[in-house]
Amino acid sequence: QVHLMESGGGLVQPGGSLTLSCAASGSIFRVNTMRWYRQTPGKQRELVALITPGKNTNYAGSVKGRFTISRDNAQNTVYLQMDSLKPEDTADYYCNIDGWDARDVFHTYWGQGTQVTVSS
Repeated sequence: QVHLMESGGGLVQPGGSLTLSCAASGSIFRVNTMRWYRQTPGKQRELVALITPGKNTNYAGSVKGRFTISRDNAQNTVYLQMDSLKPEDTADYYCNIDGWDARDVFHTYWGQGTQVTVSS
């Protein structure tokens, strides 16, 4: 049983910043890739950023240069620092963590989502 606890969403003006956090707790044994997705009504969930165990990163073109994904392996936590926010960044943001349990079975876990609204 693994639970992902998200926090950090809210309302911010264009040009502002927010930091999202997602911490995994429970029985996960070895964490693999960590990701952030976002979704707006009527649109497919979009991959925003990912970070590998070796801390290699990839970003969607729409956020590159503005968002930074990072991870704390000791705390099983992934962060998304969002700067220079734009109205089109408004969405529900979901963290995603995959990895192996103690029996070496691979799993994918999702956070409950946190709302980010960028509006003047």
